[in-house]
Amino acid sequence: MIPTTYPQWYQCITEECGIPLTPAFVAGRLAILENPAHQETRRFVSLYGQAHLRLIIQWYKRAAAS
Repeated sequence: MIPTTYPQWYQCITEECGIPLTPAFVAGRLAILENPAHQETRRFVSLYGQAHLRLIIQWYKRAAAS
């Protein structure tokens, strides 16, 4: 299932995948996802679309602010 809300995404990342959303991890993910030239970002957009990328970026920023 692809998360469609922040709570779903947060649970998927932290509980199902066991990834702690540390400041360093979040900053690293944002550095990649906010770079449209990065190979990983281009692949993400090709799989999930630009709209979902925008959501994911918002969610990482929300996690960073927590």
